Amino acid sequence: MSLLVVAEHDNHTFKASLRHVLAAARDIGGDIHLLVAGSGCEAVAQAARALPGVACVRWADDPALGDGGAENLALLVSRLARDYTHVLTAASAFGKNWAPRAAALLDVAQISDIVRVDAPDTFTRPIYAGSVWATYRSADPVKLVTVRPTAFEAVAGDGAPAPLEAVSALPDSGLSRRMSVALNQSTRPELESARVVVSGGRGLGSAERFKALLEPLADKLQAALGASRAAVDSGYVPNDYQVGQTGKVVAPDLYIAVGISGAIQHLAGMKASRVIVAINKDPEAPIFSVADYGLVGDLNEIVPRLTDAL
Repeated sequence: MSLLVVAEHDNHTFKASLRHVLAAARDIGGDIHLLVAGSGCEAVAQAARALPGVACVRWADDPALGDGGAENLALLVSRLARDYTHVLTAASAFGKNWAPRAAALLDVAQISDIVRVDAPDTFTRPIYAGSVWATYRSADPVKLVTVRPTAFEAVAGDGAPAPLEAVSALPDSGLSRRMSVALNQSTRPELESARVVVSGGRGLGSAERFKALLEPLADKLQAALGASRAAVDSGYVPNDYQVGQTGKVVAPDLYIAVGISGAIQHLAGMKASRVIVAINKDPEAPIFSVADYGLVGDLNEIVPRLTDAL
């Protein structure tokens, strides 16, 4: 049995989620090969050689792969996948972009967002916003699996350097081209990998209150900032702050929910956090059903006092 893990990276460094995907691959068992596909990404391939459990790093370097477009990457993965029993990647925007297309090219059913490996052909994933867990058994010759990173402990440390194998990319499909990229620059930790997350909801009332109350608290805790869908829809913060079923799934050591009622859509994205602190004026708010600690009161008074106490 052999597995191909497709690495998410920015052509300079691989994403932290890769170590979590490798943990899922280790649970399946077998030889783990890692695909690093991009443009000018040799540094990523060299760094990936030291990841524990990796038997071989396959490196595809071509301008057509530089933007991580689904069309070219899916073609490459579908060609390589025929030599493997499993193909794994993170259930992130990266994985969700190309994996369905690769599954269609391979004529297999994609198994999405797994949280547990039960057997090499059997996986568990959440459905209905995480209120139900479903177990799937696949008879496909290639199991194409996306992994929820927060459900698996990251593999730690380094291993012996794995061999590096160059792979020829396919010709550019010409089906799409990236025109521009606009990235939000921030000194805060990435939301999906942060140890502490401070999230705000519609209860904050405005973008100005969101910034004035939560940014000082996040600075004190060296935390990432998140938000509920209601806060995003209200224009308090950009879309990439959203935590929930239709946003980002997080599982930090500490999650502080401020002015968030706790709709099931939001709970699906954060209830795996190790410690949850909720601040809300409504004692019946659903967020208190998953919170380890709850503060009932006016967030305009509680949050500044909490920040001053740190």
